[in-house]
Amino acid sequence: MGSAARFTGSSIIVTGAGSGFGEASARRFAAEGGRVLLADIDVTGAQRVAQAIEAQGGEALALEVDVSQEAAIVQMVEAAQTAFGSVDVLVNNAGYSHLNKLLWKITVEEFDAVFAVNVRGVFLGCKHVIPLMIEQGGGAIVNIASIGAIAPRPGVTPYNGTKGAVLTMTKGLALEVARHKIRVNAVNPVAADTGFMRGATGKAELSEEMRANLISSVPLGRMAEPADIASAVTYLASEDAAFLTGTGLNVDGGRSI
Repeated sequence: MGSAARFTGSSIIVTGAGSGFGEASARRFAAEGGRVLLADIDVTGAQRVAQAIEAQGGEALALEVDVSQEAAIVQMVEAAQTAFGSVDVLVNNAGYSHLNKLLWKITVEEFDAVFAVNVRGVFLGCKHVIPLMIEQGGGAIVNIASIGAIAPRPGVTPYNGTKGAVLTMTKGLALEVARHKIRVNAVNPVAADTGFMRGATGKAELSEEMRANLISSVPLGRMAEPADIASAVTYLASEDAAFLTGTGLNVDGGRSI
């Protein structure tokens, strides 16, 4: 956990907060004094995390949100305003992947679904939070991209394309909102053994062969842990990163070198 309560009094939205990187980030924000709205299409997961945060004395609200739907994003932002009075930090973490397969074997429906969540979801979150941040006089946005945006693996090409889009949108948006004292950064994680990864592979558990193959490409010799990503997310959202914007922080154990 952080050495100081960097987010005391801050209102934070984390999408995809019911598991994996989102859960770890939400817990870390709460542990450092933040009030967190946990948005997830899996509302049961979000409620579980919210209850755990509240049990430790934190303030959290769970909400069912499909980030690909504008009405759901509008409701999410309004809920955060109503509950906490502001939106100081937005973490666009919710993500989806098609199954691992060659590009020409991916259906149009699979392609559209991954772009709807990973790209439109980030666009919608930013679109509806930025006017509030401008009115408030500043804020921070952290988008979860992927090291695949920089160093793609075969079998997830459209997915990697969505994360390339997220990285480019992060940089462009950072330029658009810098004058409003809003910072926009991204985190580029390497693979982690989370529910997301198991969904992308279609396996209930990663096989030892799959795990070994992923680890073999990481110089530091392991996969990412959700806590690694949470550390990067909370750093970029905090005043510790006050002079960083438009950055894509590679949390990849050296895989992209």
